[in-house]
Amino acid sequence: MRIPRIYSAEPLAGRDAVELDENASRHLVKVLRLAPGRPLVLFDGSGGEYRAELLESGKRARVQLGDFTADDRESPLALTLAIGISRGDRFDWVIQKATELGVARIQPLFTERCEVKLSGDRLQKKLGHWRQIAVSACEQCARNRVPEIAEPQKFTHFLQQPPAVDLQLVLHHRTDKQLRDLETERGRPQSALLLVGPEGGLSQAEIDAALAQSFAPLRLGPRVLRTETAPVAALSVLQYQWGDL
Repeated sequence: MRIPRIYSAEPLAGRDAVELDENASRHLVKVLRLAPGRPLVLFDGSGGEYRAELLESGKRARVQLGDFTADDRESPLALTLAIGISRGDRFDWVIQKATELGVARIQPLFTERCEVKLSGDRLQKKLGHWRQIAVSACEQCARNRVPEIAEPQKFTHFLQQPPAVDLQLVLHHRTDKQLRDLETERGRPQSALLLVGPEGGLSQAEIDAALAQSFAPLRLGPRVLRTETAPVAALSVLQYQWGDL
């Protein structure tokens, strides 16, 4: 029998019992239909997880905490995905799969060809939605650290101060550089930043700007991949080469 994994927004260290929020409580009681006494696993995103037991079901389920296990399941390669925001549910899918593949941080970008317009309350609502997708993906894939979903930035602002990493890559299907070429030029990186465009890709001006900021161009074979396929393929290859796949 599969034991449900539940994220707690409240810190769990030093607690004997915890009251879950309404969303988690609804999932346990209304969707999974769990009764008191059922075993659970709880994690708060700080690393490790707790064996637990459902004590009371209701609008705010109450859970008894048990033994702590320090399993982290994080990749030795700290990956940041910076990606142009795509339309519909494509971006939701990217966040879910990138989380499953162990990415540490996702930076949504407004790029030249980005057709999604977000600001004010609508942006904050969408950001909360993306963060919940990452939480749900962690619950499903057994990660105990939730990747950071950063507030969206304009591409130009992002390039002014990208995160400090060992390796910066920009997907560019017109380059002849492949991962095996990078492997011969560089040592084993501990961290990497992957830059991907939205539908239609990054413009040539954006690619040139990234290259001027020491991004290395990367080609994923001879075929042009969709915006939701490209990051999943690239992250998988990077995790295989330097991570934990």
